[in-house]
Amino acid sequence: MKRYRKINQLTWNSFLNLYEMEAFATSGKEFRYYFVSRRKNEELKVYTKSVEPEGVVIYPVLKDDPEKLVLIRQYRYPIDEYIYELPAGMIEAGETPAQAAVREMKEETGFDFEPYEGGEAAFRKPLFMGVGFTDETSCTVFGYVTGTMTHLLQEDTESIQVVIVDKKEALRILREERISIRLAFQLQSFLQANPEEPFQFLTIEK
Repeated sequence: MKRYRKINQLTWNSFLNLYEMEAFATSGKEFRYYFVSRRKNEELKVYTKSVEPEGVVIYPVLKDDPEKLVLIRQYRYPIDEYIYELPAGMIEAGETPAQAAVREMKEETGFDFEPYEGGEAAFRKPLFMGVGFTDETSCTVFGYVTGTMTHLLQEDTESIQVVIVDKKEALRILREERISIRLAFQLQSFLQANPEEPFQFLTIEK
């Protein structure tokens, strides 16, 4: 059964907008529900039922030293704090998630990125970010990094520190620091990973 009557756009910003849903509770009572989306009104996923990803999160292993993972420590305005995250970004028009990951990795860290295509595809499919407040989906791109780190390609609105961690430091960050939930889940895999086969955790025994 359809659980809403109408959706009203409340803001008209370039990157993210607020929507009001004239919704119905299980009892049938009408109430107002609010969510945000990066999509245009007519392209909201409540209408299209699409799971097409808006963004990517990158799991970058050092190719020359697979026992190390590249993280970022980024200032985030909503909390006025720095927080540990995985490199991530938005998919631009015409890009595949892998192409977006290569571009974003270069922009945020200076490193070159080589996507890893093996393992179970389900680990790379688009997943919802927080359906209590947004229709946004994102997918994970796994791979190796090479090259040289630099901050010169970062945007002026970004304040990003690149951090290369081994398992000991990753565990300390998990225990002691502010981190994103996406990083927390991926650190579980990193802490158990075999450096000789750093993406073996993506393979499911059949």
